[in-house]
Amino acid sequence: MELRREVFGTTPKGEKVFLYKLRNDNGVTVKITNYGGIITSIETPDKTGKTDNIALGFSELEDYVSEEYLAGCPYFGCIAGRYANRIANGKFTLDGQEYKLAVNNGPNHLHGGLTGFDKVLWAPHKIEKPDMVGVELKYRSIHMEEGYPGNLDVTVTYTLNHKNELGIEYKAETDHTTVVNLTNHTYFNLTGNRENILHHSLKLYSDRYTETDATLIPTGKINKVAGTPFDFTEEHELGAKINELKDGYDLNFVLGDDIDKLKKAAVLSEDSSGRTIEVLTTEPGIQLYTGYYIPEMTGSNGKQLGRYAGVALETQHYPDSPNHPDFPSTRLQPGDQFHSKTVYRFGLK
Repeated sequence: MELRREVFGTTPKGEKVFLYKLRNDNGVTVKITNYGGIITSIETPDKTGKTDNIALGFSELEDYVSEEYLAGCPYFGCIAGRYANRIANGKFTLDGQEYKLAVNNGPNHLHGGLTGFDKVLWAPHKIEKPDMVGVELKYRSIHMEEGYPGNLDVTVTYTLNHKNELGIEYKAETDHTTVVNLTNHTYFNLTGNRENILHHSLKLYSDRYTETDATLIPTGKINKVAGTPFDFTEEHELGAKINELKDGYDLNFVLGDDIDKLKKAAVLSEDSSGRTIEVLTTEPGIQLYTGYYIPEMTGSNGKQLGRYAGVALETQHYPDSPNHPDFPSTRLQPGDQFHSKTVYRFGLK
């Protein structure tokens, strides 16, 4: 196992930012920066042994803080929070108190607001063990930051082991009742971005989804996937039915309420490279997003990015849960701990 740290750049505020390189003996390399907790690249070998980057991102910090990127902000590889995904009309009520948030996605709040966890500097700590390497990131989100109540202390730990497993563990504690929903927003392209993701095959271990309105807010209904374009219970290509949908896939699938143990959520694969990714999580849901609104821009190694350049598999609680009492709760109270774990296991067919 190998762990290296280098300077990644300086924020507009003059803060030094680091890049951590995690590598195992199987040729898997993951790069993570403490700015936004962003996974900047994931290199894995294909069926011929050739290694390539399968995650969308940039090789320079300047690209992540540029006006061009922030204008269309696709959240490449970042930690999304304090509340990942959407909250209807940018407001929710806790214990009779209404809280108002930034409206930054049509009429709704998305991924923590204008300055979510994807745009802050995390305090890093290296992890080096015989069977794994990683980086622990800490951040204190202060009371009423982006409109959320409570001082929230968050720890996100990334680890890579010899089993080609990238583990992401989330922990959070608060001093005032609040809501928390955390995820990682990496976009995958198993061809190394030589092609778009429409010929990637996906299997989801879910037969239900949260129905949404025109602005992607859940209606409260949980529907069966059978007979719809959302049925991935049998593996098939992402592009097979995508033209039946206006903007491609951007939907939460129900995995179940058991949040105490890892369960298999998805398997993504691509024939030409032979690469596969298994997704395991303790979360009750997973958001499938096929990147319809990825802006046209240049990513790492000069690769051109745009619509359908990558697919995100975001493990999470359901969107807009604070406004749906019947959904698995995202409420966090003083004395309790939010805890979640997701594993991305890289392999070959």
